[in-house]
Amino acid sequence: MTAIRTSPTIRHAAVIAGIVTAIVLGALSVRAAAAWTASSATLASAPVSVETLQAKLSDEQARSAALEAQLGALTARSGELSSALSTAQDRIGADTATASDLRSKLAEAQKKLAALAAAMKAASVSQTTVTPSTTTPAPVGAPEGGSDD
Repeated sequence: MTAIRTSPTIRHAAVIAGIVTAIVLGALSVRAAAAWTASSATLASAPVSVETLQAKLSDEQARSAALEAQLGALTARSGELSSALSTAQDRIGADTATASDLRSKLAEAQKKLAALAAAMKAASVSQTTVTPSTTTPAPVGAPEGGSDD
């Protein structure tokens, strides 16, 4: 067997050419694969346009502003209800104090009424036990109360 002897410069040039060829072929195959994948993966629907996105964004911003306004109204209403509840609680406290005072006055009035009823009963009993007057009955057939002149 005879060995082919070449100069090192030619060998270096051949190796460099082989490497460059491999890199170029690799890049071309990547491009071909990308083109093939892109052509086989068709989109079912077209991508959304910038104008559509801007319109949707403005709609959502308007909706957000409306919700913020509603939230502000609800917060104000909540404050009003809280104030009304506080007022009602204060009134309940005042009414409780008034009811307690009225209960004590009623108890006092009932005691006075019971004492008055007892006094009236005692007076009634003493009137019925008064000694009868000594008057003589009129004769039967005689007119009562005197003459008719």
